[in-house]
Amino acid sequence: MIPTRLRAASLALLLVTASPAALAQQASTYAPALPAPLPPIPDAQDVAYPGVIALDVDATNLSQRIFSVTETIPVTQAGPMVLYFPEWLPGNHGPVGPIPQLAGIEITAAGQRVEWVRDTLRPFAYHVVVPAGATALEVKLQHLSPTAGAQGRITMTPEMLNLQWEKMLLYPAGHWSRNIMVQPTVKLPTGWRFGTALEPLEKNGDVQTFKPVNLEVLIDSPVFAGVHYRQIDLDPGGRSPVRANIVADEADSLNATDEQIQILRNLVTQMDRLYGARHFDHYDFLIAMTDRLGGIGLEHHRSSENSVDPAFFTGWATHLSDRDLLSHEMNHSWDGKWRRPADQYVPNFNSPLQNSLLWVYEGQTQYYGQVIAARSGLLSTQQAMDALALTAATYDTRVGRQWRALQDTTNDPIISQRQAKGWLSWQRDEDYYSEGQLIWLDVDTLIREKTNGRKSLDDFARAFYGVQDGSYAPVPYTFEDVVAALNGVVANDWATFLRTRLDADGPNARAPLDGLARGGWRLAFADKPTDYMKTLYAELKRNDFTYSLGFQTGEANKIRSVQWDSPAFKAGLAVGMEIVAVDGAAATPDRLAEAITAAKDPATPVTLIVKDDDQYRTVAFDYHDGLRYPRLERIEGTPDRLGDILTPRRR
Repeated sequence: MIPTRLRAASLALLLVTASPAALAQQASTYAPALPAPLPPIPDAQDVAYPGVIALDVDATNLSQRIFSVTETIPVTQAGPMVLYFPEWLPGNHGPVGPIPQLAGIEITAAGQRVEWVRDTLRPFAYHVVVPAGATALEVKLQHLSPTAGAQGRITMTPEMLNLQWEKMLLYPAGHWSRNIMVQPTVKLPTGWRFGTALEPLEKNGDVQTFKPVNLEVLIDSPVFAGVHYRQIDLDPGGRSPVRANIVADEADSLNATDEQIQILRNLVTQMDRLYGARHFDHYDFLIAMTDRLGGIGLEHHRSSENSVDPAFFTGWATHLSDRDLLSHEMNHSWDGKWRRPADQYVPNFNSPLQNSLLWVYEGQTQYYGQVIAARSGLLSTQQAMDALALTAATYDTRVGRQWRALQDTTNDPIISQRQAKGWLSWQRDEDYYSEGQLIWLDVDTLIREKTNGRKSLDDFARAFYGVQDGSYAPVPYTFEDVVAALNGVVANDWATFLRTRLDADGPNARAPLDGLARGGWRLAFADKPTDYMKTLYAELKRNDFTYSLGFQTGEANKIRSVQWDSPAFKAGLAVGMEIVAVDGAAATPDRLAEAITAAKDPATPVTLIVKDDDQYRTVAFDYHDGLRYPRLERIEGTPDRLGDILTPRRR
């Protein structure tokens, strides 16, 4: 066996001598450890890749969570070639392709080993030299699904799996993804059933082959499979099938009631009534009812990946946290997939995405996700209003806007790649989701006010997304397109309206709560949580004292968040500390609540003993305003536009 370093050096020389003209091109990769520069990676061309790639995935190694892949890539000429592992993943909004989980890459041509070298500037690219006379490269590799949560998102358990094709392949550089055809095949454990937006071609034992699709469609069409599986028709008699494909840790989780199934069907109906057009020939919800598979909520054009609590159906009254997930992800079929920001319409999965319009892509979807959840019955009107109160309170106290505008948070998926933060209220996060929701409530209520209720944001949605019925080809949009469509509903200086809210920062900048007031409601606080908040936080095992002392606790009285510049912040508390005692007694959430209430007497402080690693200290709070929990309060004498927004559409 030739040592790895010598093999890499030999390949580098071969890559250069095989294509002398490459040295004259731009942006070649040079690393001092290599004896010569690598040739440039070819730019993507909008031309067809010759032949069809065969992609075969063996997903039967459940005990070790290993997906084994064999890929056959047709080639038509000898010489240098670059293969990519997908880096910029749609819906993730950042360069998060899990390349550490890619292993065991072996490439052959006609049975002979073909060496590869990783590009040192673009490490998701692999340089190879196609031997003379070769007609195909055979690639063998493994995707190693995490076996524990600390390693990443778990995608395989003994009961189910989530096959995401972008983790299972290399693809040729130099072509648009839509011009690379792939024939996918998967071998599943015996007896398992699956859901996917791909169309089955043939089944041979446990091996399922799908019809060929282009690479963009393939990566947009994941698979959920499991031993406990149920499919529910969500649009009986509809012009294009809409199905819920559900896998579960336990069979009992599949037991939806007739009323719950009707609510899911209402969701489809309300989406149709909102947009009036479909840009899919079928749509498949992929739903995992699990606490073993890794959590996910990811949009696709003809499907969505959703993991929910195992008690989504069976614990309907006490499990609220996932209620708007299905409506959010389905909304993306129109907003984000069919119509997508122009700076996200890129040639392939290794071209950087830009996120400048995520306050539309995600913010407007967050808005309609909750609105449609209420219109369909996934949430009651009161629950939707209580959820909105939590959002309004969160962003009204988002002090990070003093230095960081909402627009800049659209860069967060690239900057932080969704890592946890210690000072969320100050650092900010992907705030374009829920603060974006507040902006679109502001837009909706202003349209209603200006037109005396004759028009609403629904008119924008139908004009912007509900056109070209039956068209599937993506339609990019710009900021100017959004402004023009809003002006098509009602004339206004929408560009200034939006930019003022997106770009605001500084000590006087506030959350965009005008939509609440224009909707007939205001943010208020009471000494008891709403029923929705009480149920939600019991499910999530959270105890919220954000709007009093300035922190939340989780299990074992661990502090899980601290509001910047709050009494807790000024007392030196931080995430990860543990509250051991409250006023001399062992800490419990109830005792802490009682102590805050008792401290309304100005002579009574709240005294905590806090454990920080192996250090203990006593903290006293001179706070006397009692418990404070957000809710919405009606503004008398004003139109209840918010109530109308949440009302189901009858046509």
